[in-house]
Amino acid sequence: MSAISDLTALIGEYNLLEKKQAELDRIKAEGPRDIRRGALRIYTGSLYVLDNVLYCIAMKEGLKQLYLIASGPFESGFEGKRLTEGGIHILQAPLTKENSRELRRLFPFTVPVSLRNQRTTIGCGDRLGMASAAHLRAIRQFDAYPVLAQQSIRELNFTGRDFEGVVADASFLVFQEGYEEGWGADGDHLKTIADIDSALDAGMPMITLDLTEVLHPEAAGFDEQTLEDRFSLIDDTIREYILAEYVGKKFSGDHYAISFSYAEAVTCTLMYWDALEFAAEVDAHLRARRGDAYDLEISIDETTSPTLPAHHLFITRELHRRNVAVNSLAPRFIGDFQKAVDYIGDPEEFEQQFIVHCGIARSFGAYKISVHSGSDKFTVYPYIGRHTGRRLHLKTAGTSWLEAVHAIARTDPQLFRLMYRKALGYFPEALKSYHITADLSVLPDIDTLQNDELEQYFDLAPSRQLLHITYGGLLKDPEVRGRFFTALNEHEDVHYGLLEKHFVKHLELLRLPRRNSVREQP
Repeated sequence: MSAISDLTALIGEYNLLEKKQAELDRIKAEGPRDIRRGALRIYTGSLYVLDNVLYCIAMKEGLKQLYLIASGPFESGFEGKRLTEGGIHILQAPLTKENSRELRRLFPFTVPVSLRNQRTTIGCGDRLGMASAAHLRAIRQFDAYPVLAQQSIRELNFTGRDFEGVVADASFLVFQEGYEEGWGADGDHLKTIADIDSALDAGMPMITLDLTEVLHPEAAGFDEQTLEDRFSLIDDTIREYILAEYVGKKFSGDHYAISFSYAEAVTCTLMYWDALEFAAEVDAHLRARRGDAYDLEISIDETTSPTLPAHHLFITRELHRRNVAVNSLAPRFIGDFQKAVDYIGDPEEFEQQFIVHCGIARSFGAYKISVHSGSDKFTVYPYIGRHTGRRLHLKTAGTSWLEAVHAIARTDPQLFRLMYRKALGYFPEALKSYHITADLSVLPDIDTLQNDELEQYFDLAPSRQLLHITYGGLLKDPEVRGRFFTALNEHEDVHYGLLEKHFVKHLELLRLPRRNSVREQP
């Protein structure tokens, strides 16, 4: 039976063309996540009626499309193939960037929005454009809000995507799940106005400003004479301000008391002043483009040493003085936040310093503390949730890719074996872009493992990191790419199930309150 015949049969079986939106909403709340006939499934969360046209997303043989269905002819701004079956008029619309624009015009909840007024936000990087549905299934169980379309320039280059495509993929999956509570989109770790504009043009309301290239971390190693020489080159007005405002001054707040010596004040000035001026320029640019409907995150985590409390205080105090609308700030925390593995370091030492960072944030507008490379840091999640008072942004990305590969290991062992061997080859090049300390020599030889033993690689830190950082090579590999996406669509239930379970674990350990109105489904 054709996809259209299956579709019309399901429409008739559930009498969907006759139902009002309230009745469709009841199906979403009380029924299964999808209804099926043969190889076709309609995602019940996507059932909407607008101007007597029924909208839904359905998948047949691994291909998802948007369907518009009515009992008579209708006009539409969507591009696609028109069909008629048994007197039912159907428009079969591919999930393209062009159609995503029309979707967002008709259904405003599919437009990403600023989440600056939401207490807890979770960044859900989706390198494949396939994971947002599972992210939503996990997050909607908790009092938190998702930032679904989160991508950096590095990730776009590795995956061959662009910001508009990232937003489009998320919009369709928001529609698929019928998620109407509001979601964000983040141009992650952007360093230039040009890249920021690319993200803004795609509709991304959140910008994570990476200040790495305008910071001067070398100042931290200057001797006394070099500090003095460099400070003397700064404009007299700035020097006078620093001497009057910081040197010998003590600043106290919730769980912190910080004093600035002459050397500390000068070091902070040399390290951060240019970056702070650039942050103010970016903030003014965002306000000119979006009014108040934006979220600016300041990232100072891409450094080799932890952010000292005095430096955090200096940065946030100066941002505040410049009236920069900081929604969240990402320090570089003590310990090691490596990709794909738990926190490396002393959890008690982390907690003590984290308390101070949270106290500084509360003193200056209670912006969110942002934790980057935040996935899988299970040991310190309880501290993060407790001391932020859940005023928090957690960034995750690679862990979602790993759960997709995990699904392949469970459902297509031969493809996983191919991907694992390829990853070993791509590993040296990937190390140039990511800091990890994985010792691959301790991993079991894949040729010695039975198919039902392959999933152990997702419990071992070195193999998690190997598979995490080699996604760029794997996704561009012609022997892998097509088979990989086909397998994920074929085994979507396994993929979604693994990812939802993994994200629920994250959110539970952060001690986020559950939403009692949300019914968990198997």
